Amino acid sequence: IVGLLGPNGAGKSTRMKILTCLIPPTSGDAEVCGFNIFDNPMEIKRTIGYLSEQNPLYYDMYVREFLLFVAGIHKIEKKKRKARVEEIIELTGLTKEANKKIGALSKGYKQRVGIAQALIHDPAVLILDEPTTGLDPNQLVEVRNLIKQIGQTKTVLLSTHIMQEVEALCTRVIIINNGRLVADDDTAQLSEGGN
Repeated sequence: IVGLLGPNGAGKSTRMKILTCLIPPTSGDAEVCGFNIFDNPMEIKRTIGYLSEQNPLYYDMYVREFLLFVAGIHKIEKKKRKARVEEIIELTGLTKEANKKIGALSKGYKQRVGIAQALIHDPAVLILDEPTTGLDPNQLVEVRNLIKQIGQTKTVLLSTHIMQEVEALCTRVIIINNGRLVADDDTAQLSEGGN
């Protein structure tokens, strides 16, 4: 789990949007899993799962219905969709909420739905933009635990402006300020250097 750490406006979300091929960089280049953002944007989009800071969900859809819809967008075989959706519902702790409308869920459960949609196509890399912002203490712990669990089998890149979030979740931290790389190190090493 890699944390992009920096103050608001540092360029974290912009970098994530570049890596997800949502916007082009004004200069430079980038690769995700060996795919170049200019040469292979569709391969990158197949390789990543992305949850933006705003977590765009369809509030009038039911959780299971929404995940089936997203599975269809990702062209998961029809005969495998239901099983994959159930697997993701269980992984993200949405079992009790699966038959509820997304709009009726707490912020923590909405975040879980956002993470579930980002995972539905089994991406190699999960990119999460400020995934714990605005969560109450209980939801914060639960979403952190979910991210740690996912990080055991996938590369996770998350952004935050909170050092405690990086210390709680990440093995590596990249610090950005004014669009520039300030530090890139193991989280433990960086914490020791700051003491």
